[in-house]
Amino acid sequence: MYWNDGGWAWMMFMPLLWIALIGAAVWATVRLTHRPSERPGDGTRQSETPREILDRRYASGEIGTEAYTEALGHLAERSPKP
Repeated sequence: MYWNDGGWAWMMFMPLLWIALIGAAVWATVRLTHRPSERPGDGTRQSETPREILDRRYASGEIGTEAYTEALGHLAERSPKP
C-alpha cells in the first residue's frame, strides 16, 4: 500500500551506515596491525644487546647462575675484540 513513505529515511541512513562500516574496518585494520613501541610517543624501538637480554633474564630468575656464567663465556668468545 504505502511502500514509498519511508524511502527518504533510507536514503539518508544508508550513506551513514556505509561510512560507519568503512570506518570500523579501517579502525580494526589499524588496531590489529599496529605494533606498540617500547616507549610511548617515540615511534622507534631500540633492541637490547645480547648481554642486556642475558642480564635481564638472570635478574628475573629465568636462568640460573650456571647457565648465566656459561652464556657469558659464550658471549665473550663471540664478541669482537677491540
